[in-house]
Amino acid sequence: MTIKIKELPLSERPYEKLEIYGENALTNAELLAIIIKNGTKNDTSVELAKRILKLNENIDSQNLNFLMDLSIEELKQIKGIGRVKAIQLKAVCELARRINQPIYYRKKKIREPKDAVKTIEGEMKYLKNEVLKVIILNSSNEILKIKEVLVGGTNFIEVSTKNILSEAVKMQAPKIILVHNHPSGNSLPSQKDIEYTKTIERASKLLGIQLLDHIIIAGDSYTSIFAYIDGKIEDNTR
Repeated sequence: MTIKIKELPLSERPYEKLEIYGENALTNAELLAIIIKNGTKNDTSVELAKRILKLNENIDSQNLNFLMDLSIEELKQIKGIGRVKAIQLKAVCELARRINQPIYYRKKKIREPKDAVKTIEGEMKYLKNEVLKVIILNSSNEILKIKEVLVGGTNFIEVSTKNILSEAVKMQAPKIILVHNHPSGNSLPSQKDIEYTKTIERASKLLGIQLLDHIIIAGDSYTSIFAYIDGKIEDNTR
């Protein structure tokens, strides 16, 4: 017979445990249980949460990024998770993604690839399709604007040079950085990535714009294509 949440000691109930000990004291299953709120006739909310966590194929069982990729339909296939609970979970995932977006980036100075990655990774690392962004900088390497030139596509290389450079030309900005993601999880550039970068670099020079770098973000790692070309690649897993 399943033990109900209310039958557990106060210190073991997710709501009370968070209130008494703080959110850091809760397991992933307990945190999910609070979002799910109610269990079923046969299962507690914690048991439902554990079913969801079993879908994680990542070697690191504490990594919850897989939740971003689960669709409402996939969640509904879990016994005990209906339409409302699935929607609640997707809403929380989207909130988490938006929380990771930079609140304020204008005038932030980019000194190295890591600075650009920290500014933009929160909104790119979980995406399923390739997205290409242009970081537009002033002469002091301070961010003026971040523009998306491809959203939800599958091949950023199809983006024209004109689309890449038009905003920087309009703003008379002297420098840009390209950033795109690899949904595959491998941040190393393909030969096409390298060739495309060289094409953009040549076109930028003709317009008096310096392409400082082209960075690939893939999950918790990133690669500077310029550093890769120069043979200066280091472990950029964060």
